[in-house]
Amino acid sequence: MTKKGIAIGVGVGPGDPELITLKAVRAIRESNIIAVPCGNGCSSPEASVACQIALRAVPEMKRKTLVALSVPMLRDGGALACAHRKAAETMERYLDRGENVVYLTLGDPAVYSSFSYMQAILHADGYGTELVPGVTSFCAAAARHDIPLVTGNESLSILPAELTEDALFATPGNLVVMKSGRKIRDVIHQIRKSGRSVYAVENCGMVNERLFTDAEAIPEDAGYFTLMILKESNGCK
Repeated sequence: MTKKGIAIGVGVGPGDPELITLKAVRAIRESNIIAVPCGNGCSSPEASVACQIALRAVPEMKRKTLVALSVPMLRDGGALACAHRKAAETMERYLDRGENVVYLTLGDPAVYSSFSYMQAILHADGYGTELVPGVTSFCAAAARHDIPLVTGNESLSILPAELTEDALFATPGNLVVMKSGRKIRDVIHQIRKSGRSVYAVENCGMVNERLFTDAEAIPEDAGYFTLMILKESNGCK
């Protein structure tokens, strides 16, 4: 009986290929099957941001089997669960042949990663998984702004922008607001009222990166990959 392969969630970092870890590079090089999540409007594995980052760090990856997995951003929970199930079953076909499958994910696979959903399905179906951590977008964003995330007894909360405004800004300490998407206008409006210092990065580590330290300057059409660090005081530099 063929031993099943392992699904490996590999974080490729936020955008700069120099931030991919040596362990991630090794995992990519040692696997023949590279699964690439493709969201809305992504027509091929190579069009994926995560794939583009990995290819710049590991050019030989283009000679491997790149498997596009449809992982759209949907608000319909049932449709999203169906998409996750189909993606997991695609990986299982390779795992059943004894092939390890590397699943590329932006940032770290343990932070708001689509791999977490696949991981739960694969575990339930009797398959093994591993995680290769990556540099998170909020750590990279802090580095780009040359600021600490927390010092002394400060706390840090990582929040999705989809939270209600009251829940988002009632949280004490320093905040990281991720997954802004369609909520970015509301978040920007609340930042302006909160009095917190803001350090925002759009497309961190990518060629079209933009940095902002003023809520008034953040465009309301800023992209999905816009991350905001909100600090209770500005005495951090």
